[in-house]
Order: sequence, then C-alpha cells, then structure tokens
Amino acid sequence: MGGDAAALADTTAAVGARLVPAAAIVVLVVLTLLFLFTGSVLIPVKALVLNLLSLTATFGAIVHVFQEGHLRGLVGDFQVTGTTDTLLPVLMFCIAFGVSMDYEMFLLSRIMEEHRRTGDTTTAVAFGLERTGRLFTAAALVLAITMAAMATSGLTPLKLLGVGLTLAVVLDATLVRMLLVPAVMKLAGRANWWCPEPLRYVHARFGVSETAAEARPGAGSKAVA
Repeated sequence: MGGDAAALADTTAAVGARLVPAAAIVVLVVLTLLFLFTGSVLIPVKALVLNLLSLTATFGAIVHVFQEGHLRGLVGDFQVTGTTDTLLPVLMFCIAFGVSMDYEMFLLSRIMEEHRRTGDTTTAVAFGLERTGRLFTAAALVLAITMAAMATSGLTPLKLLGVGLTLAVVLDATLVRMLLVPAVMKLAGRANWWCPEPLRYVHARFGVSETAAEARPGAGSKAVA
C-alpha cells in the first residue's frame, strides 16, 4: 500500500511505539540530574511539572491557531487542514523542553548559591531572580526573535514550529520563571530542600556542583540541611 494515508499510518505507528519509552528516559534523566545538582526531591519534580505546564499551554495554542484556524490574521495566512503533523509536536517538545531546562538550571544555581549562604528560601529565590532576570530576558528575546522569523515562512510546518517555539520561550521566561517558580518555592519553604537520608548519601557521594569545594563528600548534606 502507498499514498499519504499509508505514510501517515506508518509515521504515527513509528512515533507512538517509541513515544512512551523516550518520554520515560527524558523524565528519568531530568529528575536524576536535577537531584544530583540540588540534593532535593521536590525541586526536580517541581521543575518537570512546570516545564510540562508551559509546553501543554503551547500545544493548546497551536491546536487553536493552526488546527482549528483561529487568529490566522496574527500569524499570516495558511491552509487549515483540521489536523497537526505528527512529527511537529515531538520536535517542538524536544527543543522547548531542552531550552526550558537550561533556564531552570541557571535559576536554580543562583538560588542554591544564596540558600547555602543564608539558609533562607525567600531571600534565595529573590536573589536568584535578581541575578538571572536580565540574562533570561536577553536570551529569551534572542531566541524568540529567531523563532518568530521562522513564523514568517510560507510553509505551514515551519510557520507552526516558529510560532510554537516562540510561545514556549515567552511563556517559560515570563509566566513560569518569573511567577510560578518563585511562588511554588515560596509556598514550599523548607520542603524545597528535603531529602531522605539514603538519597542524601547518594547526593553527597555523586552530587554535581559548580565548584570543586562543593563536591566534597558531606557537602550535599549541608546544602539540604
């Protein structure tokens, strides 16, 4: 069998067969690396949930605009088909998730730096936002402009990818990093740094840090105390 229908069926089957294992690997790797970096159980879970929240909002906007044909005047004319290419959401997820986790690591590194110095979560969050705010704004602006340039393409897949990634970057740099992350960490308080004793030993032994001094055995237990 050949034709567009058969190609779509093959593509959907190939993506679907590997989607769950691939997602599980991404989640496991992200949770493990963030735990080794922070020594916390809650912070990696919080980072994963908030990143997925911004991505799902982006996917919803893409369906509203490109699949259902709303707000076409804002992004340029395109052919509304009532469907979304199977590969584009996967590609968008990989790029946007990687960028958002990059921003998360920058923010967490500054928050942890201040928390180690003061032991106060509220002060540490405010310090982290102050130190990274301009960096996030500049980086997000550059990336958003680059992605928006793709949105001017006459090819619908490139237009969709450009609009989707622009929305993802803007949402992540504003709503998530400047509002949701500090709000959740403020409400969690000391629970942000909680870690069970067996995992505390794992972090002290294998934890990742910015400086060699922080990598010494026992440094991780002090960081989460």
